[in-house]
Amino acid sequence: MSRDRALLERALDRGEQDGGNVEFKERLSRDVHLEGGRRESLAAQLRHRLLSGDGEATYVVGVTDDGGLAGVDADTFSETMDVLSLLAEEADAHIEDVQTWGINEGIVGVAQVREGGVLETDDEHVVVGTAGHVDHGKSTLVGSLVTGKPDDGDGATRAFLDVQPHEVERGLSADLSYAVYGFDDEGPVRVRNPNRKADRAEVVQEADRLVSFVDTVGHEPWLRTTIRGLVGQKLDYGLLVVAADDGPTRTTREHLGVLLATDLPTIVAITKTDAVDEERVEEVEREVERLLRDVDKSPLRVARHGVDAAIEEVSERVVPIVETSAITMDGLETLDELFDRLPKTSQDTGEFRMYVDRSYSVTGVGAVASGTVMAGEVEAGDELLIGPMSDGRFQEVEVRSIEMHYHRVDTAQAGRIVGIALKGIQESAIERGMVLLPRDADPEPVREFEAEVMVLNHPTRIGEGYEPVVHLETIGEAAAFYPEDGRLLPGDTGKTTVEFKFRPYLVEEGQKFVFREGRSKGVGTVTDVSPME
Repeated sequence: MSRDRALLERALDRGEQDGGNVEFKERLSRDVHLEGGRRESLAAQLRHRLLSGDGEATYVVGVTDDGGLAGVDADTFSETMDVLSLLAEEADAHIEDVQTWGINEGIVGVAQVREGGVLETDDEHVVVGTAGHVDHGKSTLVGSLVTGKPDDGDGATRAFLDVQPHEVERGLSADLSYAVYGFDDEGPVRVRNPNRKADRAEVVQEADRLVSFVDTVGHEPWLRTTIRGLVGQKLDYGLLVVAADDGPTRTTREHLGVLLATDLPTIVAITKTDAVDEERVEEVEREVERLLRDVDKSPLRVARHGVDAAIEEVSERVVPIVETSAITMDGLETLDELFDRLPKTSQDTGEFRMYVDRSYSVTGVGAVASGTVMAGEVEAGDELLIGPMSDGRFQEVEVRSIEMHYHRVDTAQAGRIVGIALKGIQESAIERGMVLLPRDADPEPVREFEAEVMVLNHPTRIGEGYEPVVHLETIGEAAAFYPEDGRLLPGDTGKTTVEFKFRPYLVEEGQKFVFREGRSKGVGTVTDVSPME
C-alpha cells in the first residue's frame, strides 16, 4: 500500500470514529444534486454535519457510502467541489481547505467545511510593497508585524511569509512572497500560526481593514523580481527598509529609484536599531535624509513630528521615516498605527483587468492564475478572456473560484491579491504577463508602442536597436528601442519606439514601466500603442 493511500485510510478510519460531522460522497453533479429538492435536502444535511461538528464538517469525496476507495476523474472531482461550494453557501458556510490523493488512477479528496459564509471583499484593503538591500530585514520586519512576535535575532519571523524551503534554509528570498494582517475596532488582527493556511484565512474573514504585503527580493541578481513586485502589483505604498548597521547601499538607491518611477508614496523603516548605538542610528537617519533630498523628496521623522503629521503629509513628495527593531519590537506600534490609518491611494478605473504574475495547477481544481486585480471586479462564474497567446489571440475561460490569502471569496475588487481558478485552459498555456479581461472586451495586443522615457543610468548613449528588458505590469520582456532623435544620453528625457522582441502583450496608454540592462536603468510612460495587424 502506498504511503499516500495509507494516510488516507487512517483519515477514513478517524472519520468513521468521529461519526456525525463526516460525510462520504462518491461524486456530486450539477444536473443531479442541484435540481428539484435535492439542493435544499443536501444543504440541510450539511447544516446537520456542521452542527454535529461544532461548526466544522468533513466531506470525503471519491469514496462509496461505506467508505470504500473509488476515486473519480479530475473533471468530476472539480465539478463536485463546485457543487459542494454552492451547498456550503446555501448552508451559510464555506470550504476552508481541500486535500487530495491519487487512488485507482483517480482522485480522492477530503474537504474541510467551516461555518460562516464566504468573505465579501468590500472592506478597505491597503497593499504595501517592500524594498531594500538583502539582509536589511524586510521579511523579518513584515513577519513580526503580521504575527506580533519578536524575531530571535536569526530571522525566524521571516519564515512566517510565503517562502520556499530553500529560501528559509539560505536566509535569502528569491521570489516575491506575501503576508497579511488587519485591524478591527480593538486594534491589530494578527496571524496566530502563520504555518496554518486556516489562520491566515481567518484574518481575512475577521478584520475590518486588511493590509497585504508584497515582499520583494533584496539580493542584487534578482533585481528583475523586485521590479516585478513593485511595478506589477497595484500597490498603495512602498516600504523601503534600511538597516542601521549597514546604512543606505547601491541597492537601496536602485530600489528607491524604482519606487520613484512608480510615483508610489513611500515610508522608510530604519531596521536593526537594537544592533547599534543611538549615535549610529542618528547617522544612518541623516544619510537617508540626504538620499531623499537628492531625489527631491522631503523626509519626515515620525519620532519627531508624530503619526498624525506622517499620515497627513505622506505623498509622492513627503517620505516618513520610522526607527524599528523586530527584536525589541520598537517602532512596530508606530507602523501599526500608520497602516491602520493610512488612506488607500490606488484608484479603481474601468472594467476588470488582472495581469498574471504566477500560474500553477491544483489537483481537482485545475489551472490557477494569480496576481493583483488592477481594475474593476471579478466574481465566481464570470466569463473572461486570457491572453494574448504568442500569436496574439485571446482564449475564453470561466472563473471557477477565487481565493485571497487562502480564504475563498465570492468577489474580488481592484487591489486584491488573488488566485483565480479557471475553466477552459491548461496551466501550461498560462504565462506571466498575460492579462485577464471580461469576455466582451475587445483587446488589441501590440508588438510595439511609443513612449516618453528618462535614462537614469547608462555608460554611454542609447542608440537605435538598444535592447533592455522592459518591466510593465507583470511583463518582463526584452525589447528594442528606436529613439526619435537617434540617441538618448544619461539624464535625457525623450521619445522612443519600443518593440517587443518575441511576442505581443496588452499595453495601454498611460502605463508606466522600468527598463534595465546590466547597470543601465530608466523609466518610461506609454504614450501611444500600435495594435497588431
